[in-house]
Amino acid sequence: MQKIAVVAAGGTGGHLFPAQALAEALIARGWRIVLASDERVAALAETFPAEQRIGLSARSYRPGDLIGMARAGLAIFAGVLQARAAFREIKPDVVVGFGGYPSAPGLLAALTQNRPTVLHEQNAVMGRANRRLAGRVRAVACAFPILQKAPPGVSERAVVVGNPVRAEIRAIAGTPYDPPGETGPIRLLITGGSQGARLLSELMPAAIAALPESLRDRLEVQQQTRKESLDIARQIYADANVKAEIAPFFRDMAGRLKAAHLVIGRSGAGSVCEFAIAGRPSILVPLAVALDDDQGQNARVMAEAGGAVIAREDQLTVETMSNALARLLVAPDRLSRMAAGAASLARPDAAERLADLVEAVAAEGRGR
Repeated sequence: MQKIAVVAAGGTGGHLFPAQALAEALIARGWRIVLASDERVAALAETFPAEQRIGLSARSYRPGDLIGMARAGLAIFAGVLQARAAFREIKPDVVVGFGGYPSAPGLLAALTQNRPTVLHEQNAVMGRANRRLAGRVRAVACAFPILQKAPPGVSERAVVVGNPVRAEIRAIAGTPYDPPGETGPIRLLITGGSQGARLLSELMPAAIAALPESLRDRLEVQQQTRKESLDIARQIYADANVKAEIAPFFRDMAGRLKAAHLVIGRSGAGSVCEFAIAGRPSILVPLAVALDDDQGQNARVMAEAGGAVIAREDQLTVETMSNALARLLVAPDRLSRMAAGAASLARPDAAERLADLVEAVAAEGRGR
């Protein structure tokens, strides 16, 4: 009989992309996949390679909000009961959680039924949902060599596997970095993000327009921009005579990363790991309101490896960003060193490493 893995994941791409990469790796090994999340995500994840989707009751809350905490507790309790009933029917060999509050009911249900469990943390700071469950699961995997705010003893036993990324990103791992020369185009890629993208949408065109004309003439900018900022950004680039392609979303992110000389973006775990696998230097702008400064710590890991420059929001202006760009774009040797630093963190086989751990935990569970 085929083995069954339940993948429990929250509602953002940061949770769903690595969960999907694991699912694809397990399917290639003959596993059947079930996705467990809240009702909203189960409906949205139409491309997720699961033969079944379980919509579970779940709810988040703000720390200190007693009424919100009570409502979240009731919702998650209902979700646990739903998951327990579903698990009795499908009998999963293992349940793998990727964080986010929608992942909690599935993992809690598995723990109450003594089913094998694995947890994966994408960030350098363990998220709240994972933090509450990490001490009880059979195995913990993580993306980075550091794992802050983990419960006592969890960091020591956590297995560093990396962050599973999409297949098209894995395909460009190891691509040599060719820095910009003294002449010819300089290609900038500016990524967006589901949170806090307004800052980059509005600041980057102005910062690039403030560069010396000798640099602007060589630039080829590709920028993900909020829809409401498109017209303004296009006008700024046109007035500055900068060649720019602007859109709310780029589908061929792998090809754009591969061609980029420098990337500017947020420092969510998925972005940082994709920049590392591509081996591309970056300017990272951590989301200031991110809980526990997880984006700041992700960026710090990349910066300490030599792969990125960090631009903190509270110190970021058009002038400081323009100056940072001007220094980097005329320093090909530094860009090459940064590319090598980024690549040093790359784990393109993260999905396979995590799949190995999941199979080991499942096998141990069957042996008990």
